[in-house]
Amino acid sequence: MGDNRSDVEIEKLIRASLKMTDVPSPELNRKLKAALYQQEAVLQKRPVVHKLSLWYLPMVFNLILFSLLAVLALIVIENIYLSYFAAGACFYIGLLGVLLTVVGLKRADIKEEITIRVEKRGVLA
Repeated sequence: MGDNRSDVEIEKLIRASLKMTDVPSPELNRKLKAALYQQEAVLQKRPVVHKLSLWYLPMVFNLILFSLLAVLALIVIENIYLSYFAAGACFYIGLLGVLLTVVGLKRADIKEEITIRVEKRGVLA
């Protein structure tokens, strides 16, 4: 029961603090706006992030790999029909890799997902 008085005092303090309606002075408001504009100007002067898109690399590696396999098949396989068939299959698979990449560009946003962002280091970084 002795704590009841302190509860009432705390309650009065809480109610008084809720009734406060402090409005910042116009001078403080101008200073805050100036600081905000200054920070915005610094952020705008910051070097732009360089993007390096790598979406084409899997397609290129696939095409190079299967082209080399086709050339290898033409060189190594002695049966002319079998070597042409193997080379044709390799070229076909390479072209399917290109087609798959094009479909991936259209259906899913792989250009953004396979991008390296390089930030230039500076004073603010």
